[in-house]
Amino acid sequence: MSASFFKDNPQFKEAKGAVEVISPDTLLVRLQPQSVEQEEDELMLSLFLDFLTKQALLNPDAELEAYTEAMAAVDEELMTGVELDS
Repeated sequence: MSASFFKDNPQFKEAKGAVEVISPDTLLVRLQPQSVEQEEDELMLSLFLDFLTKQALLNPDAELEAYTEAMAAVDEELMTGVELDS
């Protein structure tokens, strides 16, 4: 796809898809745009990471703590049995 296609159709930017050959001179292109929920999730993650970066830059003397395997194990244990709405 050319860049102009995505400029004219921004809803398909970063979309996944497939091309299927119908005949020697015909292609069928199927694009699956990102869902609104996925876009919202990505926006929230981006805002959160921006917040963390800003806090780290504003407080350079504050100690940052790496997220460890042990922390992940504790979090997994806390989440055991929790059902998330989808």
